[in-house]
Amino acid sequence: MTPASDDQPRDGLPESRLGNDVQLMVANMEAILASPSYVLADADHDLIETDEMRGVRMMLELQKVEMALQAEKISSTVIVFGGTQVVEQLAARRRLADARRAAETGGHDAAALREVARSERLLELSHYYDEAREFARLVSVDQQCDSRRDFVVITGGGPGIMEAANRGAFDVGCKSIGLNIRLPAEQQPNPFITPELCFQFRYFAIRKFHFILRSVGVVLFPGGFGTLDELFETLTLRQTHRMQPVPIVLYGREYWNGVIDFRRLADNGVIADEHLDLFTYADSPEAAWRTIVDFHGRTRADHDHRKTTERTTE
Repeated sequence: MTPASDDQPRDGLPESRLGNDVQLMVANMEAILASPSYVLADADHDLIETDEMRGVRMMLELQKVEMALQAEKISSTVIVFGGTQVVEQLAARRRLADARRAAETGGHDAAALREVARSERLLELSHYYDEAREFARLVSVDQQCDSRRDFVVITGGGPGIMEAANRGAFDVGCKSIGLNIRLPAEQQPNPFITPELCFQFRYFAIRKFHFILRSVGVVLFPGGFGTLDELFETLTLRQTHRMQPVPIVLYGREYWNGVIDFRRLADNGVIADEHLDLFTYADSPEAAWRTIVDFHGRTRADHDHRKTTERTTE
């Protein structure tokens, strides 16, 4: 039996040979190069956005900030938390004037009058903006040098008290950090953060980790749910010894005593009496800063004493 030549069709095979069609080859090559499978994995945005890559996204958020802070030689931070609605006095006055006009126009209905009352209270709280700004000035000045940067102010990067703290560092030409987060209602970073130290997060958990990691002090100004969340998370981490010892300062005794009855928690037995010592109060920028300085002075003295005792015992 004579075998079929290359030019003769074999039984059961199509007569046309697609591999010999130049146009089809070119089209297929274009399809190969355009295929998502051909994109480098680290450049494949669609891949990174899948549920399966959530761990990779979290790792990137963790490492990106860590590398940036190391590059800036930031060894320790002071956290400033506080409400987005606590703004400087001029802005608070404008809000109150707008609320009053709306109430007059709307016939003084209950909702409009409620907004007037809320705006009046926020005006009373506006002094905390100035005090957060002054506190950040005190913390930042003389704490940053070429070899390392200590006590760098770190905030959530948004408006209100966060803006005030970043602004205080900005006032004295010092660096500060903003850990902004993607929210349903778009939140822009405030304009006083050091540009190379402003980060955007997808995950609250990783953002909170970076707040705590280098912290040597936490100061909480009046705020709402977000501030309360950070307060109780920090207290819980200290209570359970899951973070380094740091002073936790509640700024504005009157505000905090009106919002939370800590003593009642202890009286009811749900926290120990000594847990009330995990935090302290301050009513001036100088007092808040002195609390942090004294805390670390004592910690350093205790450390030096232990080292001396160990050497004596050996």
